[in-house]
Amino acid sequence: MKEFQIIEKYFSELGPKRKDVELGIGDDCALVNPVDIKAIAISCDTLVEGTHFLPQMPVEDLGYKALAVNLSDLAAMGAEPAWMTLALTLPEVDEQWLEAFTKGLYEIAEYYSIALIGGDTTKGHRSLTITVNGQVPPKLALRRSGAQNGDWIYVTGTLGDSALGLDVLLDNRDVPPEHRDYLVKRHYRPTPRVFAGQSIRGLATSAIDLSDGLVSDINHVLKASGVGANIAVNALPLSDELIDSVGKEHAIEYALAGGEDYELLFTVPDDNTGALDTALKQTGVSYTKIGQITADGKLTLRQGKKEYIHHKQGFKHF
Repeated sequence: MKEFQIIEKYFSELGPKRKDVELGIGDDCALVNPVDIKAIAISCDTLVEGTHFLPQMPVEDLGYKALAVNLSDLAAMGAEPAWMTLALTLPEVDEQWLEAFTKGLYEIAEYYSIALIGGDTTKGHRSLTITVNGQVPPKLALRRSGAQNGDWIYVTGTLGDSALGLDVLLDNRDVPPEHRDYLVKRHYRPTPRVFAGQSIRGLATSAIDLSDGLVSDINHVLKASGVGANIAVNALPLSDELIDSVGKEHAIEYALAGGEDYELLFTVPDDNTGALDTALKQTGVSYTKIGQITADGKLTLRQGKKEYIHHKQGFKHF
């Protein structure tokens, strides 16, 4: 099967159809019609086999996760997903692999109404690069740089499950059999908090998605905003499955440095906390207050009255 046959069979006619796509797959470029009053949010992620995903990862889950991690970036900006492109590198044409990959990819694409409008296919070591485009009112786009002294710090969902799921897959940890499927699924199929991100526009002063670990990612916010933070580690939202599998102290370490949670961390001034309750309740997403922004420019982790020293490091790209 040649390149254009692959595109025609697996990518041309699948996925959601959007009225704002004037010309999609099949020409030198795609043509889209963005809403005039909105800014375009653009993000790109590459996943390389052996570095970002295991060779034995179920292919349908790979298709799902490849888009989910990109949608998480749009969520952190409060953007509404619109269009995506896919660059796919494969060692050989494997139609069974392509069937499973596109099934997972289009499952999540349909749910978030994001259209595939172009891309590329080539031969080589297996990797995939997705570029997503979203739309957001310019003055409401969430950024890393807006946190202010006194803002409260929140995270969605629970933290640390994905990292433990990866350790289970690598045989680095034994967990109770009844928790294995939950933890592995949290690693393979994260939930991008797209609707939560949109709901906190105009309420949050800053936001970031948690991909490399809480400590690593919040430091990006602190640096961009020129502030510090106090985090209460006992307030971190931990699943029962995580605590039951490794104990509370190890669970805290997974939450602080595990990575690949793809939850949102965001800051909210005290005056907006009431409206935040109303906004997020409509999304059905749980959220937890874990600390407060400070003016001292440093990150401090506290467990009760004592400073907490953590040892695990977040994900390093190089």
